[in-house]
Amino acid sequence: MNLRLDLFDLQLFIHIADASSLTQGASRSAISPAAASTRIKNMEAAVGARLLDRTPQGVTPTAAGRALLAHALQIVQQMEHLNIDMRDFGCGLRGQVKLFAHTTSLTEFLPQALSGFLAQYKDVEIELREALSDDIVRSVAANEADIGVVSSPVGTGDLWARPFGSNRLVVVLPADSEFAGAPSLTFAQTLKASYIALPEETALHRFMARVATQSGGHFRPRVQVSNFEAMCRMVEAGVGVGIAPISSVERYAKSMAIRYIRLDDDWAMRQMSLVTQHPDALPVLVRNLSQHLADYAQEHLMPR
Repeated sequence: MNLRLDLFDLQLFIHIADASSLTQGASRSAISPAAASTRIKNMEAAVGARLLDRTPQGVTPTAAGRALLAHALQIVQQMEHLNIDMRDFGCGLRGQVKLFAHTTSLTEFLPQALSGFLAQYKDVEIELREALSDDIVRSVAANEADIGVVSSPVGTGDLWARPFGSNRLVVVLPADSEFAGAPSLTFAQTLKASYIALPEETALHRFMARVATQSGGHFRPRVQVSNFEAMCRMVEAGVGVGIAPISSVERYAKSMAIRYIRLDDDWAMRQMSLVTQHPDALPVLVRNLSQHLADYAQEHLMPR
């Protein structure tokens, strides 16, 4: 038997059983007693058994009616939970967001920027992935990512772009390096040095390899490390030099015997942008997060 009962009929049956009255149950469901009686008869026909015993004192569920009532209560409760959950998704209170970012923003700015949002929205999950800026733009445009944080000189096409601050890449040197007294350097001038770099799969490593090729050289790091702190410690030990965002190096230079020098290359001054589809096309949760990140950048990352 393929039993088909709609949610309204189940709720009507609950009201009738709770009131022990077809008339009162019909009133709670905002239909006439005659319409309620017809619906109950149709339910009994569908079930193939009588659902209510009628007495002068009212109605009581039969054995079949009690079984139906137990299932009806569970179904209605599940629907109420479903409505609450879907309302939370619709209001942006829960769900998952895919956020792609280049290396510097992922390691330097997003942890702090996201912490406040995640503290406020306990049921939100964020998939944070590192990628090259060009790949991030393509992913957001193709709806494979919800939000992207990219750096110049990448073009953002038809995407909605907002400023997310700026950051400069610098050369990190041992304190006694032959370059330590120079006011600035070009990347090409450093290519013969032994390099300390992040792993090959990171966006910054791939970006530096691309820039080196465009400069007619090769980027072949002698040592690869997992983060900027490890890079600076290797530089301090005299193993080689590194390229890192000034926001990281300034922090580590306070406690390590390292120096940093500005890179003269135009690409070294990186303007960061927050990219999404047009806000009107975004789900509420994505729109809320992108606005939070834009507000964070305005307060903490923009020059004053």
